[in-house]
Amino acid sequence: MADGLLGPAEIRELAARLGVAPTKKLGQNFLHDPNTIRRIVAAAGLTPDDVALEVGPGLGSLTLGLAGAVRQVHAVEIDPRLAAALPETVSVPHLTVHNADALHVRGVDFDPPPTMLVANLPYNVAVPVVLHLLAELPTLRGGLVMVQKEVADRLVAGPGSKVYGIPSVKLAWYSQARSAGKVPPAVFWPVPNVDSGLVAFTRREPPPGVDRKEVFAVVDAAFAQRRKTLRAALAGWAGSADRAEKVLLAAGVSPQARGEALTVEQFAAIAAAAKSSPPGGKLSPSDAQPEEVES
Repeated sequence: MADGLLGPAEIRELAARLGVAPTKKLGQNFLHDPNTIRRIVAAAGLTPDDVALEVGPGLGSLTLGLAGAVRQVHAVEIDPRLAAALPETVSVPHLTVHNADALHVRGVDFDPPPTMLVANLPYNVAVPVVLHLLAELPTLRGGLVMVQKEVADRLVAGPGSKVYGIPSVKLAWYSQARSAGKVPPAVFWPVPNVDSGLVAFTRREPPPGVDRKEVFAVVDAAFAQRRKTLRAALAGWAGSADRAEKVLLAAGVSPQARGEALTVEQFAAIAAAAKSSPPGGKLSPSDAQPEEVES
């Protein structure tokens, strides 16, 4: 064990003692490289006053790194065996383990409230988890997450990019995101068949004067038929193609544009324009489809 961090031998020994075998169902790929852990902790921009939130701590490799950098760590672990074993592996007084599904935690579950999200996220739920936590925890000032490289590319993409889509726009509502590097498969057990990417983000104020759900309803509709013009793609949301065109023109957006060309501010302007000129169409958030997120 180097500098108190877990290496490959310690990870396998812990797993054997606990009778734990990594499962695809829970997206478990345990990080076992101390250098990568140090890199993540350093890149996260943590301060000694921060309260870190980690999702999916697994056997505690990253948790150990975080515990040495902040005043409190909240670790959310869905696997009861791993949650029960974590306090023994990371034996510090400033660790609180939550045996819970990160998609269902609420702000009231955390005392003190988290200020930074730092996590090796399970690939299968990474985007919904990040968006849920940013919505639920306004105290988060930013974070650094490790996700599948393809997902990382989507999260940091800007308008006009081929991979710009729903995750890109929704993360941009909450924060400014950037790529913080690539992580090779060899630092995990079991070894995944894809590279991972680090995404750093800093909280920002969302566009003013509009409700998040109203804006996200526009985003979902725009990308549901990605190759169509906004006039056509937003026809169902607006009540008709003609109505969509009027709203788009009122928002200063070309009806012939496509969703992949718009900034989050432009999506907000469309939602605001729809709200300020009601009648006739399905423009209420209550009429919109539930939020869906590409992953």
